[in-house]
Amino acid sequence: MRDFVWKGAEPVLAIGLMSGTSADGVDAALVEISGCGRKTKARQVAGLSIPYGAAMRERLLRLASGESLPAREFCLMNRLLGERFADACEALLAEAGVPRERVAFVGSHGHTFWHAPVPEEYAGESVAATLQLGDPSPISERLGCPVVSDFRARDVAAGGQGAPLVPYTDWLLFGSETENCALQNIGGIANISLLPAGGGLDTVMGFDTGPGNMVMDQLAARIDPALRCDLDGRIAASGRPSEALLAFLMDDPYYAARPPKTTGREKYGPAYVERLLARAGELGLAPADVMATACLCVARTIALACERFSPFGLPQRMVVSGGGARNPELLRRIRECLPGARVCVPEDLGWDGDRKEAVAFALLANECLHGVCNNAPGATGARHGVVMGQISC
Repeated sequence: MRDFVWKGAEPVLAIGLMSGTSADGVDAALVEISGCGRKTKARQVAGLSIPYGAAMRERLLRLASGESLPAREFCLMNRLLGERFADACEALLAEAGVPRERVAFVGSHGHTFWHAPVPEEYAGESVAATLQLGDPSPISERLGCPVVSDFRARDVAAGGQGAPLVPYTDWLLFGSETENCALQNIGGIANISLLPAGGGLDTVMGFDTGPGNMVMDQLAARIDPALRCDLDGRIAASGRPSEALLAFLMDDPYYAARPPKTTGREKYGPAYVERLLARAGELGLAPADVMATACLCVARTIALACERFSPFGLPQRMVVSGGGARNPELLRRIRECLPGARVCVPEDLGWDGDRKEAVAFALLANECLHGVCNNAPGATGARHGVVMGQISC
């Protein structure tokens, strides 16, 4: 293991890794970083995505669904994910033409298998917990540098939701002195960062607005098992939303719950889709109409979150990232639901929207290694700021 070069040499190169709830694959970003805290400067050098094979994705979705499976499965998947993360790092460096010795550190989110930040009764005790797997050891072994992982658990220990974590880095990179901004990431779950104009970290809010692509992805697979998603929103665009089904979907206590709040596949997974399809069957809806309704529901819940919980109401600017930003029909619906807001994508601001969250975990790792608190208590609900991340050397 070489020295922690990040301590003495700036700027440094770091890799950020993200595996989201859609379980599509690993997003990797090579980032040049200097400084820390509000003095942070960052530039994405390269990025790529490595898709999971069909068998691995099926296993990931089963393990994260809440289905009872043997501990052996989680043990083996933890190691397999670590190897795939290391593969992504090596592929990224090969594409960028950068030797591994130049990488100072890696920040790896891992993959969320269960998220229970609200205390539950377990073994006679009240327990809050979150579980992200993806063994950091193969990454450290192959690259020979420190790996920061398991970010969320420290925030949960401080009474927080352990999510969302990206509002901290959104504040570092996208905060404006003159505009009230919202940054909406739409992965499997949709999460928002609310940044008041000229505000400090104590003014930042963030929470999960509800399902993002997760429900639409499951519906697409029901229509055609070969589909992973509604590509370019084509199915949704060919249908007509049903107000009756939309009312059924919007009658969800999660949307009325006040932040801090987070959600995941445990709520909007297969059982939720079965209930949705049962109601759609009662209404006699065509598959395209069900997809169109699910798409509109995502846009409506985003707008509702701003109306109910934003400190400034509807944003002047909304930056949409994640897989949802590649769905033209979903973007059209968001613009329709947010009149007056300038809805754009990170590319409009010089960033790679597909790798925005991977960049975030490189930055969160940088803060951890500098000993800087890297959560946003106004977003997670933690009692105080904490340094998130465990370091593998």
